Amino acid sequence: MSDNTKVHKIALLGLGTVGTGVYKLVEERQKDEFYFKTGTRLEISKILVRDAKKKRANILPQITITDQWSDIINDPEIDIIVEVMGGIEPARSYILEALNAGKNVVTANKDLLAVHGKELLDAAKENKRDLLFEASVAGAIPIIRPLKQCLAGNHIDEIMGIVNGTTNYILTKMTAEGMDFAQALAKATELGYAEADPTSDIEGYDAARKVAILASIAFHSRVVLDDVYVEGITAISAQDIRYANEAGYAMKLIGVAKNTPSGIEARVHPMLIPLSHPLATVNDSFNAIFVHGDAAGEVMFYGKGAGELPTASAVVGDIIDVVRNIQYGSLGRISCSCYKNLPIKSIDDIESRYFIRVSCQDQTGVLGKIATVFGDNEVSISQFIQKDIVDGNAELVIITHKVFERDIRKSVDALNKLDVVHKVSSIIRVYG
Repeated sequence: MSDNTKVHKIALLGLGTVGTGVYKLVEERQKDEFYFKTGTRLEISKILVRDAKKKRANILPQITITDQWSDIINDPEIDIIVEVMGGIEPARSYILEALNAGKNVVTANKDLLAVHGKELLDAAKENKRDLLFEASVAGAIPIIRPLKQCLAGNHIDEIMGIVNGTTNYILTKMTAEGMDFAQALAKATELGYAEADPTSDIEGYDAARKVAILASIAFHSRVVLDDVYVEGITAISAQDIRYANEAGYAMKLIGVAKNTPSGIEARVHPMLIPLSHPLATVNDSFNAIFVHGDAAGEVMFYGKGAGELPTASAVVGDIIDVVRNIQYGSLGRISCSCYKNLPIKSIDDIESRYFIRVSCQDQTGVLGKIATVFGDNEVSISQFIQKDIVDGNAELVIITHKVFERDIRKSVDALNKLDVVHKVSSIIRVYG
C-alpha cells in the first residue's frame, strides 16, 4: 500500500452501541486489511453526535466530532455516510439529502426502512447511488444480500424465523427455568438484552419491522409496517409453555411472511413449534431465519441477531461492498426490487392450527358443549386434553386442525358466552 492509495472518507451518524461498534471495527481493520479487500483505504473522518462537547475516550484526535449536519453534507471528500442513529427523523431527511447530494449510504435503521423504504430506495436509484442495509435485520446474520443476490434465481414463497433476541431470551428462560414473564423480562433487562423500555421487543413491533423488510425483498412487492399483523408475548404464561412442551412443542415468537396465490401474509406472533423442528432449539438471544425457495428448497440462517459488534459486522460488510462498487463504477447496481403490487391478506383470511387453553367447570357435559361450539363454527379439533384443576376449574387444552382465523375468533366469542366456561385463557397458533 503506497502513500498514493485512494482513501474513501466516511461520516458516521450516531455513536451509540452500534456506532461505537462500527468505529471499533473500522479502526481495528485499518492496517492493510481494507486495502487487500478493496484496493483502497477507509477512514472515518467525521462523526455526528447530539452533544459535541461530551468527552469521548478512545476516539482518534484527527476525527471531527460535530453536532452539525451541515459539516457532513457539505464536505465533498465524504462519499459514504453510515447512519446508525436510529428513529425516523432526522435520519430520513439526512439519508435523502445525502443520496441527492451524490453520497452513498449504509444504514442499520429498520424503523425507517419498514415505513419509508420505497422513498429511500427510489432516491438511491434516481441518483445512481448505493443504499445498503444488511444490518437492519438480524444483526450479523447475512439475509438481505442472500435474498437479493444468492437466492435471486428462486421463487421464494415463505420466510419464517426468530428475529428478536430479547423475546427469544425471555421465552427460553420461561421454558428452561419455569420463570413467569415478569421474572424473565427482569432477567433480560439486568443482562442488557432488554431496553429500559422493552415495548418494541415484547409487543412484537421490532420483529414486525424486520418482517416488512424481508417480505418486500423476497416477494418483490412493497410491505410496510402497517401491513404486518402483530401480537407480542406479554400474555404468554409459564402454564402455556408447560402444556405446550407436554404436547411436544416449543414456544417461540415467530415472524412469518408467505407469498400465497391470494396475497401476502405478513405476521408476527407467538407460535408453537414442534420440538423436532430446528427453530425449536434456537435459544437465548440467538436468531434464525428459514427461507423456502422453489429451487433451493429450505435454507436456514442462524447467528447473533443484535449487539455492538454483530451489528457492526453487517454494517462494515456493507461499507466494503460500497467501496468495491465505487472502485468498479457499479454504484446502484442492485436497487429496489419491488416491481410487483401484490395484495396483503387480512389476518381473518389466514389459515393456521391453534392451541386453545380453556378454564371451565369440571362436570359432565362440558366437553360436549365446547365441542359443539367448535363444530358450529367449522373448527375441526385434532386433540382435546384435560389438564390440571386450577381454583376449582378444569384446564382444557384444545389443538385444532388448520382453520381460518375468523372461525377461531367466532368460536372463542361463543365459548366466552357459555355458562360452563370460566374463561378462554390462551389462543396460540401452531406451526404446520
